[in-house]
Amino acid sequence: MGPTTRARFVHNRRRPHNAAASDDDDDEDQQEAESSSSEDEVEDEADEGSSDEAAAAAEPSGREESPTAARGGGRKASITISLKKVCKVCRSTGHEAGFKGAVYIDCPRKPCFLCKMPGSDILDCHTTLTCPHRVAMEHGVIPASKRNTSTSLDYVFQSQVKGKVPKVKPQFLIPNQLECGNIRFHQRRVTCLEFHPTKNNVLLSGDKKGLLGVWDYVKLHEKITYDSVHSCILNSMKFDTTNDGVLYTASSDGTISSTDLDTGIGSSLLNLNPNGWSGPSTWRMIYGMDFNSDKGLLLVADSFGFLYLLDRRLKTKIGHPILIHKKGSKVTSLHCNPAQPEVLLSSGNDRYARIWDTRKLEPNSPFASLAHGRVVNSGYFSPRTGNKILTTCQDNRIRVWDYIFGDLESPSREIVHSHDFSRHLTPFKAEWDPKDYSETVAVIGRYISENYNGIALHPIDFIDTSTGKLLAEVIDPDITTISPVNKLHPRDDILASGSSRSIFIWKPKGGADATEERNREKAKEFVYGSGSRKKSNGKHENSSDDDSDGSSDGKKKKAKKTRFTHTVKGKGKSKA
Repeated sequence: MGPTTRARFVHNRRRPHNAAASDDDDDEDQQEAESSSSEDEVEDEADEGSSDEAAAAAEPSGREESPTAARGGGRKASITISLKKVCKVCRSTGHEAGFKGAVYIDCPRKPCFLCKMPGSDILDCHTTLTCPHRVAMEHGVIPASKRNTSTSLDYVFQSQVKGKVPKVKPQFLIPNQLECGNIRFHQRRVTCLEFHPTKNNVLLSGDKKGLLGVWDYVKLHEKITYDSVHSCILNSMKFDTTNDGVLYTASSDGTISSTDLDTGIGSSLLNLNPNGWSGPSTWRMIYGMDFNSDKGLLLVADSFGFLYLLDRRLKTKIGHPILIHKKGSKVTSLHCNPAQPEVLLSSGNDRYARIWDTRKLEPNSPFASLAHGRVVNSGYFSPRTGNKILTTCQDNRIRVWDYIFGDLESPSREIVHSHDFSRHLTPFKAEWDPKDYSETVAVIGRYISENYNGIALHPIDFIDTSTGKLLAEVIDPDITTISPVNKLHPRDDILASGSSRSIFIWKPKGGADATEERNREKAKEFVYGSGSRKKSNGKHENSSDDDSDGSSDGKKKKAKKTRFTHTVKGKGKSKA
């Protein structure tokens, strides 16, 4: 027998695709999550590139011929193939790590994937499965009610700000029952959600392909999609506070659009790439956007760290771009303080969240810089008083600052939460509940799955930010994919979640009798969007069905009431 040749084979879960669609592989099922390293640099995000690191360096399998075979005679020697175990985390051989079903197996060379801490000594080392933060999220969280209120502004805070917060927490209803869903409403993964400010039952959504969807989830079948507003990822949308029929949208194509929701006609307010594509070094993308209603200003930040001010009425830029984060780093979010709109909170890839006074904006002169361990996905002021700050970081931490005028060197609390993944998902963002007067409840999707009666599900978590305690885990067996995009209704006890290409509506469970009566008369209703069919009367025929959402068709067919509807294409843009 000739010499033994060993080869390692790596199963490539990504499908080959051309340059134009190289950014469109966004499978959000568990298998997609397994193929990525937990220690990837967060700067290499899915919406900024299409190349993944190889799971392991595959050695070419060769054949060694015997001397007789080399001379052209005889039989070739037999080949022995050995399949080695390859770690998906550290890329070395000899052991395995990553997800197996709902269980995450830790790499022996890396710390706990959830809390990122190996322990003070060998005896304290733990795995992700036994991590104390997974068992009790409030583990290690120290409430600091008076920690950051020792400044000269403490009296103002106590008399003016804290007086507006009720002493008794109102009863909070968890929307934990799946009411209805729009299966594969979008052609690509959902990237943002927004409720209509005056029409309670209307939900707006954007996806990775730039499509804008409008859905009345009560009438279920009434929905419209505008596919010509943007050419790629729709990252953010805000309503005009003076006209609820106008929606501002920001996209990775470097444009800001003002869309009339009645006609679908969009007018361009800003285009950062007027000369078209000339390489990634010059292509500017827009992620962060917010609206200052007092001044009528639209604040926009690009992927190079610059802030732009737009006059809503004149539809023109004001002044020159201002560098607010490290040059060349992406600004991930912007948020104006609800009580003082001139105060701006920005977060970025340079591992900082910064507070600015927009009345005197100058480069490198923030009011405060809040340091984080890795990329900051989002930062939000509290919805009522604007006194607190809530940030989501890729280091599996949710950070809370109780007092923006106090000591901001360190957060009041750090809450360990599983959301360290953004390569094939929309980044996780913890958001306040706009109805919570106590400003303590936040909602965020979870990355690491849990085993519920043999099914691996990814819950949506409701967290008490004052203690770090987990208030509720929202799950449903029909949703087996990850839900990174979540939005709470500003007036009703309703939660909207975006999971893969589908969107779902959750409501609180009623009494036992009412629930049983409802289940007898009406099952969960699902309506199928254009993304679930290859063609829809010739519209959206280019929708890709290669993006798996990780759920089985058999489960979707259990819905008793299913309505197939048509979508309406947008009428296109008109130049301003």
